[in-house]
Amino acid sequence: MTISPSKGTHSRGILALRVCPVALALLAGASVGCSTEQLRKSTDRETGKILSQKTPGVPNMDRSFSIDANRAVDLSDLPRAGAPPDFLGTEGASELGAPVLSLLKALEIGVRQSREYQLQKEQLYLEALDLSLVRHRYTPIFSGTGNGALRGSTSRQVIGIDPVTQEPITVARIDSNLVEGHARFGVSWLLATGARLSASFTTDFLRYVSGDPRALTSSQLGANLSQPLLRGAGFRVTMELLTQAERSLLYAMRDFVQFKKDFAVRLAGEFYAVLQFRDQVHNTFLDLQRSRENARREKAFADEGQRALASLDQLTQAELNAETRWLSALRAYREGLDRFKIALGLPVGDSIVLAEQELANLTIQDPGISVDEAVTIAESIRLDLQNSRQRLEDAMRRVPIAKNALLPQIDASARGNFSNNARRGFPLPDPNIYAYSLGFDVDLGLDRTAERNGFRRALIEEARAKRAYALAIDQIKLDVATDTRGLEQARRNFEIAELGVTLGARRVEEQQLRQQLARGTTRDLLDAQADLVNAQNARTAALVTHTIARLRYWRDMGILNIGEAGMWDEVSRPNSVPPSLPAAIGPNPPTPLP
Repeated sequence: MTISPSKGTHSRGILALRVCPVALALLAGASVGCSTEQLRKSTDRETGKILSQKTPGVPNMDRSFSIDANRAVDLSDLPRAGAPPDFLGTEGASELGAPVLSLLKALEIGVRQSREYQLQKEQLYLEALDLSLVRHRYTPIFSGTGNGALRGSTSRQVIGIDPVTQEPITVARIDSNLVEGHARFGVSWLLATGARLSASFTTDFLRYVSGDPRALTSSQLGANLSQPLLRGAGFRVTMELLTQAERSLLYAMRDFVQFKKDFAVRLAGEFYAVLQFRDQVHNTFLDLQRSRENARREKAFADEGQRALASLDQLTQAELNAETRWLSALRAYREGLDRFKIALGLPVGDSIVLAEQELANLTIQDPGISVDEAVTIAESIRLDLQNSRQRLEDAMRRVPIAKNALLPQIDASARGNFSNNARRGFPLPDPNIYAYSLGFDVDLGLDRTAERNGFRRALIEEARAKRAYALAIDQIKLDVATDTRGLEQARRNFEIAELGVTLGARRVEEQQLRQQLARGTTRDLLDAQADLVNAQNARTAALVTHTIARLRYWRDMGILNIGEAGMWDEVSRPNSVPPSLPAAIGPNPPTPLP
């Protein structure tokens, strides 16, 4: 018997095997490309729904949270800077016609364009995205898989001998070219008791392309159920992953709200710091003008022989020193303004001017709250303290869960399926052809080293969480006490600087008059001018420091509310301690604290 190949059939099979995968890949790529935008929108809708569900439980959380990049803030409607002041020198030319930013507008720009703010929003979004995936694990999960192939091989001819002629003849022809396929559709569901239920429908298809024309199909419908009885059993153990994910998102939302408060206070501090730099430029420029006037006057007296050259040299040196201080202050102002642009998310090359009226509007405001009252309020509503308290609950909850992992593994299982015999057509599973099994899967857990270590780790984490919670309470007391002392010191520094400005202006005026009458000394005049500049700078610094310290005080008490535009609501003295704001944060109830 001789077997001879049929090259044509073989080449057609090889060509089909090469072309089909390419065509399928192109079709799949086109399908994915068309649906990418829809998938993104669907993801945003789901995460947005999750965040909106938890927003009522987080005070001061944005009602319309989105990570979409905001359009650049339009500055065309802002007032424009006029002719630059003399104290900016040649640097002032860049401010001509530049938009003038108020504190409110600066905060709005920061919220919309700050890179740091956008990063924090994305972090919160990713936390919600993780929760959506965890929630998905507790829903019926459908799957569908399949494969198909065109298989080809050389045709085979079976050669025999004609009994009459004794010549070779073909007595049979075997062609192995065929199409085969397999498909499976299934669903799996993790139940709250820890049980895993799965069902699937599978079918197989076989047809010869040439030769035998038969098409054979077979199918099967089956289901499995596995229920843990000891280890891994129960609602609390099964739902722990979801419980923690729900709570973690709530913690992230509180952290985001806390970030908004920190961001507003920090940005306000940088805003006023730039204005403080500008005020120092103005003060040092006035001092430079006074030094130049003194030097010109002394030079005139020296030309008339009424002043010693040593006195003139001393005033000339003072003029040079005043110019150096002015140039240094000018540089600090420009650098501070550039850093502030970066904080806002504006290009450094853009020209902006901060409204000087904002500095003039600052006043010393006493909160009028005792330290004990402030601590009581902070302990009631500080979001970070709520996080610390509930992280302690998490650690306490995980101890019995870790203890459950030490139990033996005993799972009750049930399996069943309906199938059919392979035949022509597309038959469904035959209810008369079935198989089932009931039984137990047992793991005695003779090696529990990992579980033992996990239990000990849970105990250590519980102890750590208790210490962290106690530390958080002490930290709140320290923050409030520090803020109170800072407010009092800044208020007193302002009063001292205010008195120093009055006395310094009077001394400068007196020394200038005595100098004109040749009764004063050059050193007394220079000391008076230096003290006046220092007092002016100290007054501005104390005013800014007190304002920012007051904002930190409200923030550390937990009552500084930030609007979606970034501006805070001005806080007055609370009449009473606000109640705590509990929130439903997961499928498991909170564990009571010891």
